Amino acid sequence: MSKGLTWRVSLILLFMFMSLLYLTPTLVPKLPSWWKGILPKDKIHLGLDLQGGTHLVMEVETLKAVEGSLDLIATDLEDTLNAENLRFKRIAKAGGDRVQLVLYDKGTAENVQKLVKKKYPELELLPAFDEGGFVNLQLRMTEKEAQDRKDKSVQQALETIRNRIDQFGVSEPIIQREGINHIVVQLPGIKDPKRAIELIGKTARLEFKLVDENINAATAIPATIPEDDELLMEKRVDPATGAVSEIPLVVKKKAMITGELLTDAQVRIDSQFNQPYVAIDFNSTGAKLFDQVTAANVGKRFAIVLDNNIYSAPVIRERISGGSAQISGSFTEKEAADLAIVLRAGSLPAPVKIIQNVTVGPSLGQDSINKGLFAGLVGVALVVVFMAIYYKLAGLVANMGMVLNIVYLMGALAALGATLTLPGIAAIVLLVGMSVDSNVLIFERIREELRLGKTPKAGLDAGYDKAFLTIMDSHVTTLITAAVLFQFGTGPVKGFAVSLSLGIIINLFTSLLATKVVFDFALSRGKVKRLSI
Repeated sequence: MSKGLTWRVSLILLFMFMSLLYLTPTLVPKLPSWWKGILPKDKIHLGLDLQGGTHLVMEVETLKAVEGSLDLIATDLEDTLNAENLRFKRIAKAGGDRVQLVLYDKGTAENVQKLVKKKYPELELLPAFDEGGFVNLQLRMTEKEAQDRKDKSVQQALETIRNRIDQFGVSEPIIQREGINHIVVQLPGIKDPKRAIELIGKTARLEFKLVDENINAATAIPATIPEDDELLMEKRVDPATGAVSEIPLVVKKKAMITGELLTDAQVRIDSQFNQPYVAIDFNSTGAKLFDQVTAANVGKRFAIVLDNNIYSAPVIRERISGGSAQISGSFTEKEAADLAIVLRAGSLPAPVKIIQNVTVGPSLGQDSINKGLFAGLVGVALVVVFMAIYYKLAGLVANMGMVLNIVYLMGALAALGATLTLPGIAAIVLLVGMSVDSNVLIFERIREELRLGKTPKAGLDAGYDKAFLTIMDSHVTTLITAAVLFQFGTGPVKGFAVSLSLGIIINLFTSLLATKVVFDFALSRGKVKRLSI
């Protein structure tokens, strides 16, 4: 065997060994005890259409993210002006894209304008105007800045949802952005889709707010509630009867502490009442702030608010240092666990709503697998028979290349951790046809050369050389199409693109190198006068 033939055979065998190695976890139900360390352990991942699960399309309400940013700017301006001893009547969000500052005099307005320009250079400060004896300033968010915040809110929502699903324990989820403000979530094999949907969609904005004890919440109506207060409900469950009641409370709109300052949240069991609660830990900034707030408000009630619902409103008995607190309520263990998950993963920057919810049962997935495999086997069998009859022994060589194609492709899917979907199986069947098509081009070229009177060796080399550019051109154009499908497609379309892309690259190897090795090996063994083609 020549040196050139040796390295090509070695390369083919190496790829075969690596493919079978990565396919072992998929083919062997229970791996032996010595299968440890760096040896592959993951099976080929099955897509949602093959093993069942839930497919969600979620829309991020990006306008809410812009409004939330304006609220934060308004709160920050209050703190800044108070620290600078600049008196103001009111600072509040005005409309969907601006913050309004109502000041007492023009001198203060000039100082505030300088401060605002320095602190918020990316926002637009509109000209001041007098109204009712007060000076009005408005800080407007530009279209570019608003669009940037909307885009960031979708990216942040994507990461938050991913963190929540990871902590929920769903294996092999698909979470990706689609379009401007949509997020696609696929949860294969999930056992409790309702709980997962509730967990994913919960905004989970945690706030600690002081209760305004000067207002009787039971008789309060919107007209009697001050501008800096709001009416929220505290849900209570009677442990004896299970009856749920809602108690109104008037709290300050401004949050003293928010969930962004949390570092951890864990479920604990109250030893006295045997009830679950959520223990939370703050970061250094949150711990310091919590210490200051509790020290300054001993004897007052502190409402713990999640998504505008009050979980509890305990009285601050003493200063709380150390950066720890707890959220208690009428929780089941599952509710407490879910609350801990969303607090650890962080709050969504804007609410999300589910605009599409499709659940695929595992029986449908298994049926898809069976039909897909049956279609693939029928296709392969027909191609094998045709090639063997039409191209004789050369057809058997083409069939060997086709089998190598499939083994290499499945090994590559396993090695890369790719997901096999029903369209992916369709791509594999398509590649069987492409594999044979490449060999047909080569064999017809070889036939032409042999008709011209060339020797088997010369005809073989000329056939492969002349078919090379045609095969390369068709494969590259198909690869470009697959790349576009992968870039802009979602879910099953991406599964098709992955299988197609890998198959095209592998088919170039098998059709141009692997099959030629067989012919070269046969010709090197002796003097062949005629090719069976």
